[in-house]
Amino acid sequence: MTTTLPDETLLRDDTDSLRAAALFVREHDSAALLPLLLPGLDGPDLRALAEHCRFAHAGLLLFPPDADGLRDQLADCGMAVDTPSHPSVVVRDRLARRHLRDPAELDVRILRPQVDGHDGERRAVEVFALTVPPHSDLEPIAAYERTRRHEAHLAFEVERPEPLALRGLCAILDRHGALPDGGGYNPHEDGTVLYFTLPADAACDYRRLELYAPGDHRDTLAAHLDHCDPHHPDPHHRPRHDARQPAETLLHLFTGAWTTQALATFARLGLPDVMDTRTAHRTEDLSRPTGTHPRSLGTLLRYLAMLGAVVEEQEGFRLTALGALLRADTPGSMRPLALMYGGPFYRSFGALDHAVRTGQPAFDHLFGENHFDHFARDPELAALFDRSMAASSRMFQPLPTHPVITAAAQAPEAATVVDIAGGNGELLGRILTAHPRLRGVLLERPHAVQAARLLLDATGCGPRCAYRAGDFADVPPGGDVYILSRVLHDWDDDRCREILRHCVRAMPAHADLLVVERLLPVDGSPSLATSWDLHMLCNVGGRERRADHYARLLADAGLQLVGRRPLPLDAQVLHARKVGAPDPTARRS
Repeated sequence: MTTTLPDETLLRDDTDSLRAAALFVREHDSAALLPLLLPGLDGPDLRALAEHCRFAHAGLLLFPPDADGLRDQLADCGMAVDTPSHPSVVVRDRLARRHLRDPAELDVRILRPQVDGHDGERRAVEVFALTVPPHSDLEPIAAYERTRRHEAHLAFEVERPEPLALRGLCAILDRHGALPDGGGYNPHEDGTVLYFTLPADAACDYRRLELYAPGDHRDTLAAHLDHCDPHHPDPHHRPRHDARQPAETLLHLFTGAWTTQALATFARLGLPDVMDTRTAHRTEDLSRPTGTHPRSLGTLLRYLAMLGAVVEEQEGFRLTALGALLRADTPGSMRPLALMYGGPFYRSFGALDHAVRTGQPAFDHLFGENHFDHFARDPELAALFDRSMAASSRMFQPLPTHPVITAAAQAPEAATVVDIAGGNGELLGRILTAHPRLRGVLLERPHAVQAARLLLDATGCGPRCAYRAGDFADVPPGGDVYILSRVLHDWDDDRCREILRHCVRAMPAHADLLVVERLLPVDGSPSLATSWDLHMLCNVGGRERRADHYARLLADAGLQLVGRRPLPLDAQVLHARKVGAPDPTARRS
């Protein structure tokens, strides 16, 4: 594509564009704006978007001659001139594709000066700034972009960006005529953007809409990009990896094992613990406390920068929010998962062909016993496994507010929650902390009971919790709510039916059962459940299942599936009761 310079009379003044964007942000809110962007949007779809998506900013691309010029523009529009900026990976790469330029030539910065909405809510104007000195070879790009306004957009931030909810919001936009138009993940701020082209009859000068989801949602992003129109007027709007030749794509896929080991090594060496997200460190300074070879460490860090775990800057390497999840001391640390997936589970995947040929776990084939027995004989490994399960605790965040839990907490008499195979007590602790009137019982193996006792005592919930060391046949009777969190996917169907029957025998007629699992998608869309289905085959001999499959297993045990709700990390909570059980809402009112 050749970038041509349009007639000078068509060029819009950057300051006027910035002022107009600020005015637009001040005058609009989510509920009023969405029907203008998506004509015909009303009813449940409008409510779903308005409840989950907050109008956050209007975005535009400016071309100041230098940093002082940008500050002058901000000052002229009454905005803070000292607004911090960060590199914009997504817009830089889009510009590079559109104009066939090397991304390294385009230093695009992103900053968000604050603007007060008419409703008092804090919003922003998202400014992408590409410095274009007078008479530079970037002037044609600036002229072209000013007339086309490809990067001008309105953005809505997804306030609870759970994978299923995020895909549901994309589906609503699609139903009302918004077309997928690219996107990307920015590791500098740990955020995922999904772009859409608005319908032609949108009552607005802006032609593009952005959903911004804090965090890394590259699975959802991949599905979104797969729906981008290959006949889009901008032939370079698709991400670079979509344009790869099959051999190049396959070569990149081959390196997936390198990614696992790079992240595991990053965690194992303790590198995240000697880095931080504010300051860049030289490789030489990082090598000393970690006992590593400086040049080799630099090679690892450059690879990790490509993954988004660190950022390479002029002063050295800086930790990102993604990489900080591998610190040992961070809340919700995922370091144990990195060590587990880069350790025993990584070894077993080397024998995946055995599992596929025989239907028997590769882990058993390699280690001579199933992974539960193997871990139980090694206290250090058993503790790591329990910590790795707890590392996904963000999956549990909404569970204390589940209607079954809140109804039990509001019952006239103190209710009891029974967590079956509850690991180190992370989930039960969250529930008991949120509801001081509830009591808990945790069933686990002896070594895990000890770990759970320590954790629950530390949270102050210990006096309200009882412990039982045993197996599924020892499910304690008399509870009000029973929980099976990430248990059934470990087992084949026959064992699942057996476990569920143990639950049924223990459950009083009024009791509820909550089952936390990932569900296989019915439409083949990308999902963590599909990945974990292969993991379960290789390492445990279990499987992930669809919702209707779980419904049949529950029915075989005398239970009925009465509802399900999404959870973070692509999980769901299934709610079941005994067949013929009374309505719990009526019972506890």
